[in-house]
Amino acid sequence: MHLPPFKLERYFAKHEFNTEFLLCSSDCEAMSIADLLAFEDGAAEKLQNVWLGYTESQGSPALRNEICSLYTSMQPEDILVHTGAGEAIYLFMYAAFEKGDHVIVHSPGYQSLAEVARSVGCDVSSWMAREENDWALDMDELRGLIRPNTKGVVINTPHNPTGYLMSRADFETLNKFAQENNLILFCDEVYRESEYDIADRLPAACDMGEHAVSLGVMSKTYGLAGLRIGWVATKNKKIYQNMASLKDYTTICNSAPSEFLAEVAVRHRQKLIDRSLEIIKHNLAVVDDLFTRRTSLFTWIRPKAGSMGFPRLLKGNVDEFCDDLVNEAGVMLLPGSNYDDSNNHFRLGLGRRNLPQAVERLEEFLGK
Repeated sequence: MHLPPFKLERYFAKHEFNTEFLLCSSDCEAMSIADLLAFEDGAAEKLQNVWLGYTESQGSPALRNEICSLYTSMQPEDILVHTGAGEAIYLFMYAAFEKGDHVIVHSPGYQSLAEVARSVGCDVSSWMAREENDWALDMDELRGLIRPNTKGVVINTPHNPTGYLMSRADFETLNKFAQENNLILFCDEVYRESEYDIADRLPAACDMGEHAVSLGVMSKTYGLAGLRIGWVATKNKKIYQNMASLKDYTTICNSAPSEFLAEVAVRHRQKLIDRSLEIIKHNLAVVDDLFTRRTSLFTWIRPKAGSMGFPRLLKGNVDEFCDDLVNEAGVMLLPGSNYDDSNNHFRLGLGRRNLPQAVERLEEFLGK
């Protein structure tokens, strides 16, 4: 097994905690434990009584029961809780695939969604999202990518980094295609419930059949990255059991206080969703104004969901631009090269309250 450096995470490690404005964050604004506990009478006292022993490896029954409310057909025994989404991605790839399998992966995308499959020994093909198609995936292209040894398809919708949200028609076509070709569909849904129009929300992939595995996390839409709680939901018992067995070699079980806090959060998640969407929509107006006035410098496909977009710099080199911006102005943008993008894109985060101040600092930099 060999895993190359995770370019995005290494870039954040260099700048995240010594830069004033993170204008490329993928998550929504966080909150304190006190603010979260205030959602529920008696929750603060219950937290004080949480037992600090080992927890159930698959996740606490109460938390798994609450997570089921995100879906229409899942039961607690279909939910496997992990320490963040990263662990879940890693264990899924090793549980579902073997050396010599072919896997089709939505690109550009979060590096581990492709790289961990490669470390297993899989041959990975990119299913490209293209700006000229408003970042939509082409179903005909998917049909052309399939091989006799294709084992799975990996997608991310709503999408990091573009904010693309697959149409209902394409989503249903994809699920039918996976079922007809006996493929595993892994759907990264960590930005689900952050759609700007609730009418655009897709069903969870896991509710479409046993072929699918859905990934969720507390970090993104709900803004609770510090809990380090993620999960998969699936009716596929073989994959579930394989992942549960592999987890014995990683975290074994999760943090008891984090599981309790996540349980409270999921129970009151609509408050978290509303809070995040209020911030995102306010910030979208600020960014729309910026891009309207700077059409000679920036262009973008406006996202439909989630807390980020993927604009393109029209002049200069985006890596040099981002490097100068963070070093001279204390504003961090993420160059698209961290997604193996060579078309001068950069990731712009929309989920933090200080975005207006960050944009103001960006404009001062542009003025110089």
